[in-house]
Amino acid sequence: MNQKLFHLSKRPELPWYRAWAIRGLAIVLALIVCGVVTTLTVGENPISVYATMWTGAFGTTRKIWTTLHKLSLLLCVSLAVTPAFRMRFWNVGGEGQILVGALATTACMYLLGDRIPNWLLILFMLVCALFAGALWGLLPAYCKARWNTNETLFTLMMNYVATQLVAYFVILWENPKGSGKIGIVNQSTEAGWLPNMNWVSNSAGQKYLLTVLVVAILTGVLYIYVNRSKHGYEISVVGQSVRTARYVGIKVNRVILRTMALSGALCGLAGFLLVAGSDHTISTTTAGGRGFTAVMVSWMAKFNPIGMIFTSLLIVFLGRGSSEISSKFQLNDSFGEILTGIILFFIIGCEFFISYKISFRSHSKKEA
Repeated sequence: MNQKLFHLSKRPELPWYRAWAIRGLAIVLALIVCGVVTTLTVGENPISVYATMWTGAFGTTRKIWTTLHKLSLLLCVSLAVTPAFRMRFWNVGGEGQILVGALATTACMYLLGDRIPNWLLILFMLVCALFAGALWGLLPAYCKARWNTNETLFTLMMNYVATQLVAYFVILWENPKGSGKIGIVNQSTEAGWLPNMNWVSNSAGQKYLLTVLVVAILTGVLYIYVNRSKHGYEISVVGQSVRTARYVGIKVNRVILRTMALSGALCGLAGFLLVAGSDHTISTTTAGGRGFTAVMVSWMAKFNPIGMIFTSLLIVFLGRGSSEISSKFQLNDSFGEILTGIILFFIIGCEFFISYKISFRSHSKKEA
C-alpha cells in the first residue's frame, strides 16, 4: 500500500522562544540569499550593502529620529486595525480612515487657525479627526451588522471615496491657485501645529518626539485593552465564533460597531499626527500606503501590540535601508525593493513552519 512521503499537521502552540528562534533563522537565511543575489547581479560586497542599510536607518541622530517617526506612524495604524482583525473583521480601509482624519485636521487648521487659541484649536482638531475616522469605520461596520455585507470589499471601496474627497478639497483650497496643492497650512502662524519638545536638542527630535510618545502610550493602552479588558475578551470570542458569542450573551452587533469605531478613530489619530505633527499639509498620498502595510505588520505580529513594535521597525528599516542602497551604489530603486521582498518572503514563509510540522513517512508499505 503506497503512502505519502510526508504529512502536514497543525502544531500545538510553540513556546515563544522557539517561535522567535525560527524567525531568527529565517532572517539569517534571507540575508544569505540576499548576499548571493547581490554578488551575482551587481557585484557588490553584501557586507557593504547591509552596512549601508543600517546607515540609512540609524546612521545619524537625525536618521534615527526619522526612523522612529516613521515607525510610530506605521505602528499607530497597525494598532488601529488590530482590534478589528482579532474580531475577524477584515478592515482594509485604514488608508481611507487615515485620509479622512487628516482631512478633518486640515479643515480645522484652514478654517479656524486664526480664530481660536492654539491649544483649543489642537484639541478641536484631535476630536474632529477621531470622529471622522470613527465614522468612516462605522459605515462598513453598520452594513456588516445589519445586512452581512462583505467588509473587505466595503472598506476597500471606502479608501477610494476618501481619496476623492481629499482630492476635491485640495483643489478647493489650493494655494497658489492652479498649483494642485495647498502648500504648508498656517506656515506663518503655525496655528494647529503640534508643539515642539524644546528640551530635545536635536531639531528632528523636537519635531517628532511628541508623536513617538503618543504612540508609545497608545501601544501600552491597546495591549491592556485587547488582552485584559472585558471588551477585549468579547472581541476575541466574536472572532472565534459568532454563534458562541451569541450563546454566552454577547451582543455581537454592538461589539462590531464599537470595535470598528475604535479602529477608525485610531486611524484618524494617525491622520491627525501626520498633518498636525509633521507634514502640516495634505494630499491624496498623505497616508503613504500605511493602511495596507499595517495589515502585514499586524498579521506578522499575530495581532500582538508588543510584537508590532518589532515588525513595524523591520518594515521601516527595510524601506529606509533599500532607499539608501539605491542612492549610495547608484542602483535602480527596484534593487533595494528586491532585497526587501526576499527578506519578507522568508519571514512570512517561516510562519508556516511555526504553525505546521512535517512528518516524513516511508515510501511504501507492503500489504499483509
